[in-house]
Amino acid sequence: KARMLRKIQICLCFCFVSGILYEISLLSSCVFSYLPMAQHYLTPEQVLNLGKSIIFLETTERLEPPPLVSCSVESAARIYQDRPIILFMRGLTNETALDLNTSYAAFSLLSSMKNVFIFPLQMETIFQETPLLQWYNQVVPEQEKNWVHISSDASRLALIWKYGGIYMDTDVISIRPIPQESFLAAQKSRFSSNGIFGFPARHKFIWDCMENFVLKYNGNIWGNQGPFLMTRMLKTLCNLTDFQGTEDHSCQNISFLNPQRFYPIPYPAWSRYYQVWDKSPNFNHSYALHLWNFMNRNRKVVVAGSNTLAEKLYKTYCPTTYQDLIQNAKHR
Repeated sequence: KARMLRKIQICLCFCFVSGILYEISLLSSCVFSYLPMAQHYLTPEQVLNLGKSIIFLETTERLEPPPLVSCSVESAARIYQDRPIILFMRGLTNETALDLNTSYAAFSLLSSMKNVFIFPLQMETIFQETPLLQWYNQVVPEQEKNWVHISSDASRLALIWKYGGIYMDTDVISIRPIPQESFLAAQKSRFSSNGIFGFPARHKFIWDCMENFVLKYNGNIWGNQGPFLMTRMLKTLCNLTDFQGTEDHSCQNISFLNPQRFYPIPYPAWSRYYQVWDKSPNFNHSYALHLWNFMNRNRKVVVAGSNTLAEKLYKTYCPTTYQDLIQNAKHR
């Protein structure tokens, strides 16, 4: 009996240790195994704590990501295969998570990628332990004309401050890895975007941005809590000068990246992405491309067979999204 009891104890210990090792492998492996949301047990915090996440936000209530959002997430997943790619969605709840793969085609497409995770965007949780919490508890979203953008501006700051990584807008197509860890993206000389930026967790610059977000809050001015915030905070650290050629600037260990890195086509020329080029640019100096969807008020889209620059980008950097686009066109 004593020998049998000893064997049972050894067996139980082996099972316990195996379980722990399995959990550790889930949280530390460089190859991510994504399971449908209703089946996996990883929380947003567990995934974010892996470090170096690429974070996307959807602050509208829509649940079907359009092709450009899908392309942005897919391209990041392909370029950063050893990093978690997280899409936070405001309209997602535990109830809607149950039938995502059957109801929404884009979710099946994105969730088939091993390092892509899709989670609900819960702002009341994100803003905990940040200067933004008091602001969030006082603001009335229904009275804010720019709430979709303002809530996104706030959420991206809180997430990057807490967990570190890279934030990207959902109209950014990744084409090669960004080598810098602490960086802001120049939209033009002396002016910073907040559509792409990256920092380690608990970086003082992001904390200062959150404090200034609250101190200088004005929801009636578009971008006041976004690119204008990043620009005025960067100006407190260094004297911004014009870019010469394709060099980057450095400001107290923060890289201020040349407009060519993400904005080789400036916003006044945004529609060129949806035009046919005699010779397509190579974007050799770019890490990613911002397609200026905010400017796209006529809602130009990628059409299969149109031979536009955007279509070529889809084919190259998000081929699964592009194939889905073709299939949907045939179905229609």
